[in-house]
Amino acid sequence: MDILRFATAGSVDDGKSTLIGRLLFDSKSIFTDQLEAVEATSAKRGDEYTDLALLTDGLRAEREQGITIDVAYRYFSTPKRKFIIADTPGHIQYTRNMVTGASTADLAIILVDARKGLQEQSRRHATLVSLLRVPHIVLAINKMDLVDWSEDVYREISDEFVDFAARLEFTDVTTIPLSALTGDNVVTRSAEMPWYDGPSLLHHLENVYIASDRNLVDVRFPVQYVIRPQNGQGDYRAFAGQVISGVLRPGDDVIVLPSGLPTKIKAIDTAKGELSEAFSPMSVTVRLEDEVDVSRGDMIVRPNNMPTVTQDLDAMICWMDAEPMRVGSKYAIKHTTRSARALVKEIRYELDVNTLHRHQSPSDLPLNAIGRVILRTTQPLMVDPYQRNRQGGAFILIDEATNRTVGAGTITEH
Repeated sequence: MDILRFATAGSVDDGKSTLIGRLLFDSKSIFTDQLEAVEATSAKRGDEYTDLALLTDGLRAEREQGITIDVAYRYFSTPKRKFIIADTPGHIQYTRNMVTGASTADLAIILVDARKGLQEQSRRHATLVSLLRVPHIVLAINKMDLVDWSEDVYREISDEFVDFAARLEFTDVTTIPLSALTGDNVVTRSAEMPWYDGPSLLHHLENVYIASDRNLVDVRFPVQYVIRPQNGQGDYRAFAGQVISGVLRPGDDVIVLPSGLPTKIKAIDTAKGELSEAFSPMSVTVRLEDEVDVSRGDMIVRPNNMPTVTQDLDAMICWMDAEPMRVGSKYAIKHTTRSARALVKEIRYELDVNTLHRHQSPSDLPLNAIGRVILRTTQPLMVDPYQRNRQGGAFILIDEATNRTVGAGTITEH
C-alpha cells in the first residue's frame, strides 16, 4: 500500500482536531484505553459529549485553551491506504507550525466553519499550501449540523473558495460538506444531506491519485557525512546521506557538485549489506570509483538533468519572526545538508493573502507575511525549483544571534 500524507489547515476553532479524532474513531484506529482516557477527560471538564479533539491535542496548554499549538502527527490505515496526518494549528500566532506540518503533505484539508465562512486565516493557509506546492486540496465545510444542513450555505462557501483557489496553483480542489462532531460525511455518507452526491472524506482520501506528484528531477544525493575508518585503519571512504530524488545504481556516471568532478558509483552500502539500487527516501552510504574531494553539503548527481549551482536565490518566503525581514539583513541559511550565510538583496513584493494583490517593493516583511525576495549566499547552493523538487527547492533562514528559525523559503522557477 502507498502512503498518503495529509495536513489539516484553516482558521482557529474550525474543528480540525475534532475531524482528525473522528477519522481515527470511525475508522477504528484508536485503542480502547485511548478512548477511555478521552472519555474520562471530557467528563472531568464537564463536556456533554466525548471530545475527540483530545486525541490529537496532547499538550496541557492545548487542552486548557481548546486550541492546537504544536503539530500533532497521527498514523492510521485502511485496507486501501496508509495515512500520516499532520494536525496543524489554526491560530495566526502559530502559522510557522502550520507551515512545518504542511511542508511534506500530498494533500491538505482546509476546514471552514459553515457558520462563519472563509476567514482571513483560511485564505492565508490556502495561500501557504499553494506556495508549498501541496497539489490536492479538500475544502471541508464543517459544522453543517449547526446551519441545518443547508445546501445554500455550502454552495456559497464552496463557490467563494473555488474562485479564490483558481488564482493559486492546485492540481485539484474538492469540496465536502460534513460535521466532524456527528461524523456525517467523514467516514460514511450522510443521510442529512441528500443534495450532496460526492464522496465522504475518507473515501476521497483513499482514492485520490498521488503517484504523479513525485519529484520531477533526476538523482539528487546531498552528502550528510563522510565516513572514514576509525583510528586510520583500512582505506574505506564513503559518503552517507538520503536520496531525495532519482535512482542510484553501481556503475552509474555521476558528478559531484559544486566542484563538477566526474566519477562513477562503485557500490551502495547499508547496515544490511550492499544494494543494487537506492531511491528516495532511502538513507544509504555511497562509495565512488575515484578519490574525488567530497565534503558534507556537496551533492552527487547524474550528468543530465542537473540542479542549478548558484549563489543568487529568487524565492518566496513565509516570514516567521517578530523582527521583520529587511533589505541588507543577514541570516544563516540551511538548504539540504549545506549551511551558509545569506544577505537579503531585495524584497520584490509582499502578497496580500486576502486579495492576492502584490504590494511592490515593501520596506520589510513582518511576522506571518508572505513575499518574494532575492538572496545572495556566501557559498554556492545546488537548487531546483520547488515545484519540481520539494526538498531541493526548499530552505530555512536562521537568526544567528538567537538560533531561531525565522523564515521558510521555496525557490521559484524562472
